[in-house]
Amino acid sequence: MYFPFFITYMLIGFGISGLVFFWALKNGQFSDQKRAAFLPLQHDTKSQPARIRRIHRFEALVLITMACLGLLISASVLALALLRAR
Repeated sequence: MYFPFFITYMLIGFGISGLVFFWALKNGQFSDQKRAAFLPLQHDTKSQPARIRRIHRFEALVLITMACLGLLISASVLALALLRAR
């Protein structure tokens, strides 16, 4: 059967989700929930265009790489399951 592939796939997904969640907690993504509700109502005319720092580029590259790897793993699990079902 191909159930071990899906169980492994789910465990990897839960592991990655847990890592991303704890990374967000560590970086303070959930620290101020009440302020976020009022952000669309504020009009900030003094804001300067944000400069993209090198660390933000690195984080974006890592996230894109993780997304591509996730799609590749999904496709390989699906292909293995279909090949084993025959």
